[in-house]
Amino acid sequence: MKPVLSCTNIVSGYLNRPVLHGVSIEVAKGNVFAVIGPNGHGKTTLLRTISGFLPLRDGQITLDGEDVAAKSVDQRVAAGIVHVPQGDQLFTEMTVEENLFMGAYLSTDSQETEQRLAEVFVLFPKLKERRNQVTSGLSGGERRMVGIGRGMMAKSRILMLDEPSLGLAPLVIEQIYDALAELRKRGMAFLVVEENPSRLMHFAENLCLLDAGRVVWQGSTAEARESSDILNTYLGGH
Repeated sequence: MKPVLSCTNIVSGYLNRPVLHGVSIEVAKGNVFAVIGPNGHGKTTLLRTISGFLPLRDGQITLDGEDVAAKSVDQRVAAGIVHVPQGDQLFTEMTVEENLFMGAYLSTDSQETEQRLAEVFVLFPKLKERRNQVTSGLSGGERRMVGIGRGMMAKSRILMLDEPSLGLAPLVIEQIYDALAELRKRGMAFLVVEENPSRLMHFAENLCLLDAGRVVWQGSTAEARESSDILNTYLGGH
């Protein structure tokens, strides 16, 4: 299947500190690609480079075959690359609904925007109940739902999630992943960095392991389950 997102030999980092060293991955339409590895070894840097928050020093990033490396953050969002960062980064003094509308700030079609909002409320009914509530008063799980919902409002073709289950109760994590599974059925692609990689073994089709900014293993999650080294070292034996 033709990839939605293709990254080839990506080199990136912060100022004079290189972090990624020739990282290559591909994400197909309707598929989930998981990125695992030790903290501080390049997972978030990869997402920030793809979304344009960090400059690409070398390599290529394409969306449906189109080179997007020279595009700004806004242009990448408009093209369909949407990044939901770790910690959600909401506008805490704005309401749930206002935060969601911020995800559609590039849209010029009010009817389409309202339709996307309705879809978010179907997927996360609790947000409809809280639509007029200031986000500073939400629970951690509700804030995570707002972050993902805001990404949906941007009409994403690939949704990049940085540790979507971090700090959440098991029941809330199930609700989050149920919503993501529904979006995948609709053809959305995902690039997911996760604190709990064992969960990704049952959600993602493909997985790569980043260590010191390099891909040290890549393959299907089925292959990962057969690899005792991968499971024991990075998945806790799950």
